[in-house]
Amino acid sequence: MLIPKALVSGASLAGPVVAFWLLRAGFEVTVVEQAPGPRRGGNGVDIRAEALSVIGRMGLSAAVRTKSVVTKGMRFVDRDDRQRGRIDKAGMERMVGSEDVEITRGDLASILYEATRNDVEYVFGDTIKALAQDHSEVDVMFAHGPPRRFDLLVGADGFHSNVRRLVFGPEERFSVFKNHYFATAGADFFIGEPYWTTNYSEPGKSVSVFRDENGRGQVNFIFRSQQPLVYEFRDTAGQKRLLRKAFAGLGWHVPALLDAAEAAPDFYFDAIGQMQMPSWSNGRIALVGDAAYCASPASGAGALLALTGAYRLAGELAAGGDFEAAFARYEAAQRPLVARKQANLFTGISVPRTRLAIAARNLFVSSPLVRLVSGPQSDKGARLKEYAFPGDRLTSAE
Repeated sequence: MLIPKALVSGASLAGPVVAFWLLRAGFEVTVVEQAPGPRRGGNGVDIRAEALSVIGRMGLSAAVRTKSVVTKGMRFVDRDDRQRGRIDKAGMERMVGSEDVEITRGDLASILYEATRNDVEYVFGDTIKALAQDHSEVDVMFAHGPPRRFDLLVGADGFHSNVRRLVFGPEERFSVFKNHYFATAGADFFIGEPYWTTNYSEPGKSVSVFRDENGRGQVNFIFRSQQPLVYEFRDTAGQKRLLRKAFAGLGWHVPALLDAAEAAPDFYFDAIGQMQMPSWSNGRIALVGDAAYCASPASGAGALLALTGAYRLAGELAAGGDFEAAFARYEAAQRPLVARKQANLFTGISVPRTRLAIAARNLFVSSPLVRLVSGPQSDKGARLKEYAFPGDRLTSAE
């Protein structure tokens, strides 16, 4: 019996996870990634609820917790650096309704890569140029490598997915702008308290910093925009000009943080948007993670949706039957979680629209009421179906 071959586009989070489980579903897996190697650095991501279950079933809980970022909570300050509000990590977990483990995107991607590199063929520095499918296979042409044929193709290549564009059409058909832009960059500074996220807000604009005791940290900017801005996705210089214009004249440490962000090699700027698609599959091709159902960085659910979606997609393929039926089951299982997370953004807390809203936010997070609050769409007690992967000896216990 021939071993089915799967191509996965994207080697960040969803890609390696779906590769891990497709191997256990009996596939021979190739991952193609446009970047020249595994991605490093990046902002922090939260692994919570069902995503922690996926990490546990992969046998990676210890590795993830070893690399987790120590976080104590969030502080809110005014332009004179006076603290106006404060919420500790336990309070933040009560607000979202579940425990979470924070880790940098690069560290998580590295752990996932190391867990799969010996069994998965990784092709870095290449991308899909064209593709065509028929009743039996998918023909793929690469920008650099020779053409190849696969039984299935999974697009796990993020919000600006190349696979989605080639198969489903332009990004604009499915992206929904959520009236905000954000930028993030790694930088060295001694601003704020170590291991606390310190947030400075003005109406419709916020800057937050997180650092360790050695001054290594991350700076994040977010600002409101009623209409989409005109810029090129890969024009980093133009994006930096837009960011500086949006935050011109703000106090606190904003000018110095803008300078640090502009000099950072990992500067990233994008719209806060969601991907809303009527279907995540077409024939032998399926999408997973941000490529299919990005909830936006303001949801705090990117890793949750990527890991659970990858696990469910591979699990339904492992369950047998025709691949189109498997794709339909994956979609039916994942859509309720996606709908909850896309409906629950935290821009009201992170970037209030008015001075009154800023004062109310600061008062609320410091009040005893937080102890009584659990996330409106709590993930406490959430359960993820355990799939029976052929020959898989992994269990959910560690």
